[in-house]
Amino acid sequence: MQEGALVLFSGGQDSTACLAWALERFERVETIGFAYGQRHAVELECREPIRVALAARWPGLGPDTVIDIGGGLVALGDTALTSEVAIAMGADGLPTTFVPGRNLLFLTYAAALAYRRGLRRIVGGMCETDFSGYPDCRDDTVKAMQLALNLGLERRFVLETPLMWLDKAATWALAEQLGVLDITVELTHTCYLGNRTDRHVWGFGCGTCPACELRAAGWRRFRGEHA
Repeated sequence: MQEGALVLFSGGQDSTACLAWALERFERVETIGFAYGQRHAVELECREPIRVALAARWPGLGPDTVIDIGGGLVALGDTALTSEVAIAMGADGLPTTFVPGRNLLFLTYAAALAYRRGLRRIVGGMCETDFSGYPDCRDDTVKAMQLALNLGLERRFVLETPLMWLDKAATWALAEQLGVLDITVELTHTCYLGNRTDRHVWGFGCGTCPACELRAAGWRRFRGEHA
């Protein structure tokens, strides 16, 4: 087992895969989550049941920290994740679900906590393969943030992104490999509209928002490849 790690954990499919991935590799793992005024705030309620389920398998799961940064991101402007704005492509070519600066803030807060906790590895679910065009999910962005955080905090952080080059089908396959496929289907939440009522074979969600469509399409490819 390697040194400890801090995982950015939202309660969604990707971050759950990252948390299981980290627990498999690191002796001590902590989690950090963020309340930022998201429409799908139900994801925050999903976090603790997932943590309990994973802790039953991996005793190395440590404390959880939730940072409330909602007011700031909401005040900076309307997005489809922080207000009742329609989910569509914006005039700038980015989807209205893009929350400017979100991942950069998340990584900054995570690094500050990791600094205090003596943790060098920070694990995030950013992915450049199956993504919505968010510029803060790109590998170049993460590498630049790692450099900035190391310079600004006088530390040698390593930003781990185990999903960066995986499509959603491969992320499902990773969940199966790690033994958390059932947990991912039943307990995680990814739907942008916060729907925890409609149950599909791949989990709960509205089934029509971009997050649900990506998750469902990945599930179909995953099941097709493993038929």
